[in-house]
Amino acid sequence: MPTHPQSLTRRNFITQGSAALAGLGLFATLPASYALGASKEDKPASSAPQDTLFDVPMKGGFYELPPLPYAYNALEPFIDEETMRLHHDIHFAGYMKGLNAALKKLEAARTAGAFPEISYWENQLAFNGAGYVLHTVFFQTMAPTGQAPSASLKNTLTEHFGSFESFKAQFSSAAGAVQGSGWALLGYQPFGEKLVILQAEKHQNLTQWGIVPILTLDVWEHAYYLKYQNRRKDYIENWWNVVNWDKVEERLTACMKLSGN
Repeated sequence: MPTHPQSLTRRNFITQGSAALAGLGLFATLPASYALGASKEDKPASSAPQDTLFDVPMKGGFYELPPLPYAYNALEPFIDEETMRLHHDIHFAGYMKGLNAALKKLEAARTAGAFPEISYWENQLAFNGAGYVLHTVFFQTMAPTGQAPSASLKNTLTEHFGSFESFKAQFSSAAGAVQGSGWALLGYQPFGEKLVILQAEKHQNLTQWGIVPILTLDVWEHAYYLKYQNRRKDYIENWWNVVNWDKVEERLTACMKLSGN
């Protein structure tokens, strides 16, 4: 179990002159030791513990599929094994492949000095890259049942949303109201020095630049249709039973460190 900070209230969460984190859509620009895809060998010994933000496997400069941190059936009865296998091994892997394909095509275009399909491949980079990031956070911030958020994490969410119950209500409403396919997410907004809840339609739409995702919920139909069919509300309600609150707090703490706290 990770060690909980003594206080994660707004007073300690925010400091004057916190370093701004620029980003591309949902990608926050992190220090080299935290860069998306930075290998374990590239991380200095003084870096924060692994797994806190974007600890993803790389090979030859391209992304690989992060393994599930639990068994495929570990989240039952709330999320079924068949959905987990399809979601992780097929859909998540598809975004990884699309991201790598875009990187390769853009590299080839730079080498050739010609960009005849630049709009298409930039779109593929944004769409698949955002999908890769959000799925990484999604699978890492779930765990088998029986966990509860710490008092310090509840206090932080209360500071930003009025109460823990109000946070859950807003998050659930945002997830349920996504038009078509997309996500609900809790993210850290460095330029506003606060936590925010956002919708993300088609991965990269309706987001804010520089947001670091802390907790994400996939409401694309592939995430729940086998078990819940069109009952998205039931899926959202049951998903709260498998949130890995220790991982959420770990990610929040890492954001604080990146911001100079």
